[in-house]
Amino acid sequence: MSSRVARLAVAPAVLLLLAACGTNKTEAGGSNAASCDTSKGNLVVGVVAPLTGSVSAVGLGIQNATALAVDEANAKCAVKGYKLVMVGEDDQATPQVGAQAASKLAADDTVIGVVGTYNSSVAQAVQPILAARKIPQVSPANTNPSLTVGDNTAAPKRQFDSYFRVCATDNFQGPYAADYLVTKAGKKKIAIVTDGKTYGKGLAEEFTKRATKDGATIVDTEQVGEKDSDFSGVLAKVKRAKPDAIYYGGEYPVAGPLSKQAQDLGLAVALMGGDGIFDKKFVDLGGKEGDLATSVGAPTDQLQSAQDFVKAYTAKAYKDPYAAYGAFAYDAANAIIASTAKTLGDNGTWAASMRDALVKNIGSYTASGATGPVGFDHYGDSTNKVLTVYQVSGGDWKAVQTGTATS
Repeated sequence: MSSRVARLAVAPAVLLLLAACGTNKTEAGGSNAASCDTSKGNLVVGVVAPLTGSVSAVGLGIQNATALAVDEANAKCAVKGYKLVMVGEDDQATPQVGAQAASKLAADDTVIGVVGTYNSSVAQAVQPILAARKIPQVSPANTNPSLTVGDNTAAPKRQFDSYFRVCATDNFQGPYAADYLVTKAGKKKIAIVTDGKTYGKGLAEEFTKRATKDGATIVDTEQVGEKDSDFSGVLAKVKRAKPDAIYYGGEYPVAGPLSKQAQDLGLAVALMGGDGIFDKKFVDLGGKEGDLATSVGAPTDQLQSAQDFVKAYTAKAYKDPYAAYGAFAYDAANAIIASTAKTLGDNGTWAASMRDALVKNIGSYTASGATGPVGFDHYGDSTNKVLTVYQVSGGDWKAVQTGTATS
């Protein structure tokens, strides 16, 4: 997911809130095999994600999947001489809180890397804090292109050498959605509604560019607030425009009720969104039959490469499902762990001064992961551009198309 807000600095008043944020910290370490030497101590794999609040279903899946990767690595004595510990920090899907969480992790020299964030607006606050300490950040879910290449995609420039992601970006996801909705589903009159945040706004812009190129007409453009609950005013305007589909840029807490209220007002057209609405909670909150969403990667439960991950996650009996980004978090954590093992070798002793080498090793990391091939280009973006269109059918999401996207 994403957001393109001005880069945030951590104000002194914000730093005073660190202790409060700490009440949401979650730790997990797993058990090492009896033969593992852990005499050199602990190394931390951090997580920054929304662990409470309206999108916590996604954040908890990210945290649990990271914990799984840590537990498996410890069982295999993956990092010689050390026990890995997962430390989760709740960013509450809020940039300032994310900055607090990043500052806490950045102050710890034993942190080898951070899995996160989910929201791109939060990433913009977190990136400079972790980069200042050369701490690698591997996101399972940020999709806004500017995080890696800057705001001018025509003249891309890498923003932070320490930042990577294992998911495709919105300049692929938006066009992929538009091609499906306009060319395959035949929707030619589309209303755009966004929540005004970086992710939703940016994704809708990418969708709009391709949709108009594909021959559609954007008949109305509206904005709602992420905390709004009554959309009657906006939907009345949308209805007057007579669209045959609505494209929503935002997340499921708004998208579900928006879809239901549209139908209640007699606007019985499909609502489509991006990965931000691809969660069962969208349906629970009012998402209707026929609604559509795109999400990165192929369906986890259908990927042969993900079967071991799904089996291991299920065996852990986590309270929360792995959700849309659990498999991606698992791959992100393994990129950090494997690259740490490579950096240290069999006899190395960790020091924060080794982070430059660690970042370099993550940049050259390749593997067959739960989500398929894992690797990074010279901007830190995923080399895997697979995307899937899902449709609500029988009260749940069903994959209807999977393919490799082009921007």
